[in-house]
Amino acid sequence: MLSETIAFLVEIDRLKQVDRQTKIVGERRRENAAEHSWHLAMFALVLGTRFARVDPSRVIAMLLIHDIVEIDAGDLPLHSRNVNLAAKQEREAAASQRIFGLLPPAEAGQLLCLWNEFEAGETENARFARALDRLQPLILNLQNGGGTWLENDVTEDQVVERYGSEIEPSSRELWQEVRGLVSRHFQQNSPNHRAQLKEA
Repeated sequence: MLSETIAFLVEIDRLKQVDRQTKIVGERRRENAAEHSWHLAMFALVLGTRFARVDPSRVIAMLLIHDIVEIDAGDLPLHSRNVNLAAKQEREAAASQRIFGLLPPAEAGQLLCLWNEFEAGETENARFARALDRLQPLILNLQNGGGTWLENDVTEDQVVERYGSEIEPSSRELWQEVRGLVSRHFQQNSPNHRAQLKEA
């Protein structure tokens, strides 16, 4: 029924109220989860056929819905400490049932299937979607001079571990390019490099 679909579409407007840790370029404010999802969809549209053999439309669909559960479960920043992953997964699974369950059964099933595929990360499409989900905040942090990495005292090794672990398995070529940007950032922002600039 149309009323069920409208109820779902109204409910997901609440994703605009879920703030993420990453700031938009220019550091004026933190992005919200709806902006993040849109930006990821654009990443998939322009990078999908260049760096992976995927179905861009399926990847885009996954990226548009993967964070909807944060309406109920909230956003858990990548650099959070002492995270209870089991509890997080439980909250998100319950949220997926409630929110997608607002739709008629056939449509709810389709979106749940996409959400579960993204979470499992076992298909090539899901692996690429998850890679982009790491790539986007990495790019924003680079554009913001370190952004949340500075706020959370994140080291280069931690960036490589936390971001590379999702990006490299999907596209080694993409990770190699991004890895160079990360190295350059940390080299240019090291205390030794800043001291050399002052002396020059």
